[in-house]
Amino acid sequence: MKIHCIQHVEFETLGTIAEWIEERKHSLSTTHLYENHNFPSLDNFDLLIVMGGPMNIYEYEKYPWLRKEKIFLKEAISAGKAALGICLGAQLIADILKAEVFKNNYKEIGWFPIFTIKPESENPLLKGIPEKFTAFHWHGDTFGLPEEAIRLFESEACKNQGFIYKNRVIGLQFHLEMSNKTIQNVIENCRDELVEGMYIQNEEEMLDKDSLLTKSKLLMFSMLDNFEEVIRGQ
Repeated sequence: MKIHCIQHVEFETLGTIAEWIEERKHSLSTTHLYENHNFPSLDNFDLLIVMGGPMNIYEYEKYPWLRKEKIFLKEAISAGKAALGICLGAQLIADILKAEVFKNNYKEIGWFPIFTIKPESENPLLKGIPEKFTAFHWHGDTFGLPEEAIRLFESEACKNQGFIYKNRVIGLQFHLEMSNKTIQNVIENCRDELVEGMYIQNEEEMLDKDSLLTKSKLLMFSMLDNFEEVIRGQ
């Protein structure tokens, strides 16, 4: 597959998704919005991946490229392109699909359990995904469920942790793509958010979690393999 990634800030990268792309011998192109605002032709990719970032989806004055990005995302989804949005990326996709994006009751930062809503028998995307697993989180906002979308995941702190729309667009509020290095990078750049909170861990609780990182990578690979299979079957 030809994959295009939209990256909003330098420190929130594809992480282990880049390893999956390389291992599966897919091609990768990237738009770094912190450097340029050039989006590819829709003919130049099969799958669009939209990464996270610390900005809010309506901070147009501070990040004027947000308007252009939303137009591009709307064109891609309307054209039937497959897309995966992570954290901010999921919120942007939800917004394009006319769902509300709003401040969650709690900030969720650190390693917390995710609960799977739909059994895999009802959705091929969830093949091999357990009913409960621990994922990394870093968000204060959340999204409503777009019309025609199926809710896939939830957590104690956040009702809508993931959805799939028309079997070709996925939004994930949590992060399975993280490595220890990417978590360190987010901490260094967003440390001001590490305040007291029911669902906010400290640096020691977030870092050097090799077992959780290994499991996250395996889940990310499984989900991407499932998604590729769904995309090719359409």
